[in-house]
Amino acid sequence: MRRLLSIALLAAAAGWGQNAEPRMVRINAPYVETPPEVVDAMLDAAQVKAGDVVYDLGCGDGRILIAAARRFGVHGVGVDISAEHIAQARRNAEKAGVASLVDFRVEDLFEMDLGKATVVTLYLLRSVNLELRPKLLAELAPGTRIVSHEFDMGDWKPARQLQVHGSKIFLWVIPPRP
Repeated sequence: MRRLLSIALLAAAAGWGQNAEPRMVRINAPYVETPPEVVDAMLDAAQVKAGDVVYDLGCGDGRILIAAARRFGVHGVGVDISAEHIAQARRNAEKAGVASLVDFRVEDLFEMDLGKATVVTLYLLRSVNLELRPKLLAELAPGTRIVSHEFDMGDWKPARQLQVHGSKIFLWVIPPRP
């Protein structure tokens, strides 16, 4: 019975019904917190500095943007498909005193405009990174830094790779346009 209920809920979420066309339900990545040491190492690897605009795709509770705003005074945009995570991120930013520097949105990272970012942070699955890669290359300006916790982007070789407390961190830089 439980399995049948799960299938019915998935079908409803996908929009399946007698008169409905099936549609893909995108699940980007499970929520897993990034340890503070890894957050700091990601920001250091990306060489975040005053004047940067940091986008955190799949921002969860907002910890990366909050750390960037506190350490460097930078503006940031965080997106997550979970309204609960965004509400928590906003509360955390208020508590940290950086709410005026960060904007948290319930949004699909594949639908948003990334053009204003100078740094992009990710803690998504490898499959999501690979799907996101063409969008990053198309929308981000040359020189924009992308830093990922744990997952690479296939054959796109990182400019830098490091290990922090057992976690992998990858850094890429958007190349000049031909």
